[in-house]
This record gives sequence, C-alpha cells and structure tokens, in this order.
Amino acid sequence: MSVRVRRIYEPPEPDDGVRVLVDRLWPRGLSKADARVDEWPKGLTPSNELRRWFHDGGSYEEFTRRYEAELDAPEAVELLGGLRESASKGQVTLLTASKSPDESHATVLARLLTAQA
Repeated sequence: MSVRVRRIYEPPEPDDGVRVLVDRLWPRGLSKADARVDEWPKGLTPSNELRRWFHDGGSYEEFTRRYEAELDAPEAVELLGGLRESASKGQVTLLTASKSPDESHATVLARLLTAQA
C-alpha cells in the first residue's frame, strides 16, 4: 500500500498517482487546473469546530484523538475504504495546504490508511 502526504502548493509529480485533497476548504490562490486533484472527499476532513480548536492552540495529540473519533462516522468509514482500495492498486497522494503536513490531519489519514492494510 502506497500513501504519501504532500503540500498541495507543490507542483504535481508523475508518480503522485491518485491525488486526493483532504482539506475542507479549497486552498487559496490555487486554480483547480493547476492543482490536478482527482478526488476531494470532504467527509474525511476534520469538522470546522475541530479545525478551529486546533488552530486556536489545541495540542496535536488531542487533535489526533478527536479526529480519529470523527473518522468513525459511517460516511468517513466508507470514504476511508475507498481510499484504501485505491492505495492497494497504486500510489495515493494526500494533499493539504497545511504549512506543517507532518502534524496535520493528512498524516493521521495516511497512518490510518497504511495501518489497516
């Protein structure tokens, strides 16, 4: 299973495979044509409340716990299954506008996708 996380502002690469935007909001200043996003499953993104809480100074550990709880919702479980299936067939690149992708929801998703393979 091949899943990686990249900033959406980085130019697309030929080995990105399926490019999945995992942010709730479209990234500022980026056209849809330039982003070359294949999927945008908003049901996998953190809720607005959780996102605001985290950006207001919440800890990453607590954010991760709360976000994983949100991902137990039926819609998210179904969407995770679809991404897992895509990753079993080839590369999946999770895209985020986060300035710190290593401490973002995208990294949580990547871990969940690869851990449940």
